[in-house]
Amino acid sequence: MEKKDLLTIYSGEKAQPFNWSVGRYGSKFLTELRDHKKIFGIKCSSCGRVYVPPRRVCGRCFVEMSDWVELPPRGTLAAFTVLMFSFVDPDTGLERPVPYGYGYVKFDGADNTFPHFLEETDYKKIKIGQRVEAVFEEKRRGHLLDIKHFRILSE
Repeated sequence: MEKKDLLTIYSGEKAQPFNWSVGRYGSKFLTELRDHKKIFGIKCSSCGRVYVPPRRVCGRCFVEMSDWVELPPRGTLAAFTVLMFSFVDPDTGLERPVPYGYGYVKFDGADNTFPHFLEETDYKKIKIGQRVEAVFEEKRRGHLLDIKHFRILSE
């Protein structure tokens, strides 16, 4: 992989005393989100587990992984919360409006969960086990927030 393929993440307008690279695996994952609205995981050649976002080594087998797997943008909600307090978003430097939903999504074909924002903010309308789908930002920049949120699919 050429150096130009690696992405660097910035924290909005706030000055940071360091640079942080997302590395080879994170760069491929974020580049596919940005350029193609595709979710990629990585599969362990030993146990077959699929991780998203991808990581270099299987957490079960400690085997280095290199088998990329495209996953659908849909999954199942494994856990959720609706937050009623705000915080300053480190990505934008702005206070996040409340309420907002947050959940753990198990993508179809993946073996772990992926934490992210939910579109729904009414906790009475959210249930563990619901089917959800990623909604992508129109203007993507190679960031986890290229997935705007997950929306609940009608049953």
